Amino acid sequence: MNQANSTNTFQSPQGFYRLPQILELIPIGRSTWWKWCAEGKAPKGTKLGAKTTVWKASAIHQLINELEGEA
Repeated sequence: MNQANSTNTFQSPQGFYRLPQILELIPIGRSTWWKWCAEGKAPKGTKLGAKTTVWKASAIHQLINELEGEA
């Protein structure tokens, strides 16, 4: 096995999350999430269609780290 594949190192999350996935990670309501986005507390999403918004996984994990620091 390749040495690079056998090491267990943390990598920055890649990809995107949709709102239901975010709410599993951050236990708040949908309306609170949208309020945070409007206020700038949470990152702005990217619209993929009329009813589809996604957020960068790295931005969501950064937010989680910031929220944990506030606790």
